Amino acid sequence: MTTIMQQFVDPNNGRPYIEEIYSTDEAKCLHALICLKNAVIGSNRQKGFVVQHGVISRLIQIISCDSSPVSVRIEATIILGSIAKGTDEHVKALVDMNIIPLLVKGVLEDGDESSARLVEASLCCLRTLLQSGLAPTGTLAQDSDFVQHLLALLRASITSQMAIATILTAECKTPECQDLLSAHGAVYSLTALLCSPHRKVQMPALSCLAKIIFQNRGVALAAASASFGGRPLPDILTSLMAQDMPKGMQLSSARCLTYLHRAGALSASDDIIKGKTLSCLTRLCDKNHDNGIKAIAAETLGYLTEVDMILQKDASILNHLITNLAMYFKYAMEEVPPLQAQLRQAAFRAFASLGANDEDIRKKIIETEGLMDHIVCGLQDSSPGVRLAAIRCLHSLSRSVQQLRTTFQVGI
Repeated sequence: MTTIMQQFVDPNNGRPYIEEIYSTDEAKCLHALICLKNAVIGSNRQKGFVVQHGVISRLIQIISCDSSPVSVRIEATIILGSIAKGTDEHVKALVDMNIIPLLVKGVLEDGDESSARLVEASLCCLRTLLQSGLAPTGTLAQDSDFVQHLLALLRASITSQMAIATILTAECKTPECQDLLSAHGAVYSLTALLCSPHRKVQMPALSCLAKIIFQNRGVALAAASASFGGRPLPDILTSLMAQDMPKGMQLSSARCLTYLHRAGALSASDDIIKGKTLSCLTRLCDKNHDNGIKAIAAETLGYLTEVDMILQKDASILNHLITNLAMYFKYAMEEVPPLQAQLRQAAFRAFASLGANDEDIRKKIIETEGLMDHIVCGLQDSSPGVRLAAIRCLHSLSRSVQQLRTTFQVGI
């Protein structure tokens, strides 16, 4: 049986090429790095070997040394990026080695085409680490110069565009970060990315846009008036909600428009909100979509309709919404725990918003078969989010006291 060490042997000379990574001969070191890269990509077992045997220290030494050839630093960075895609333990090992500042240094590399490849590799590794949830976030977006540099790099490759949008999404944690990104032109840059012909660029751009406009009136107003190629951003988002678009893109676009509305940048009476966005979200709550899509759609719908009576009334009669939401509790029983809670929580929140103001809507919700039992169970759920959503739902429906009393008496 082949051992891990045997898999790191160069077939040309029978020597473990892992040893050559420490060589002062640049050609040997580069060859060893390429072999190691090919070994670790797609293999958590090989990544584990690299971590356990302290090879990360050598890789970090390479990328931190300005005198190392760019080609060597590129290969080392790619390997580190692959390790970052491994297990939580692999990610923690990188974070503990304080790799983030070194990757930022790589992103700031300036020079020829080889340097551009190093920048891209550094961006990809940084993106993967920040996405993991195990690396510290929120500090890079406070650095005005670094933000400006990232936005300037959006003119580079498709890979860089994807990575930068994801990095900014992970880093944008506060209203101050939102304002800083907006001040440096992030809204315009993201609007341009939404017009990219590449779906894999548009999706992270949508996520980033949603993050920087959420509950920020100033940024939302700037976004509502932004345009690219003569097309206003709200119109671009509306086109991305078309039914022939991928479901995730429809949902992400609807979220952006929902956030624009709730931040006061688009009126509830605007057809983009009342017609297009509301219709898209209720459609995505339908049984024919993936449960993950349905959960986020219902959460977003609850947020969209939370404070507007007209939107609540319109939503309640679209696409059999109340019936579809009631089915979420059945779907939850067939899912793994994280998604179970998301489905229940989303249904409760949507019901709470729909029934906030209208007696007839509350009556329809209360009379939905089994719903009161689900609320009672939700009040005792192990998930704090589900419990809170169930309380909000019960509070909303409690405005119909007589109807609730009758329903509970029948249940007893």
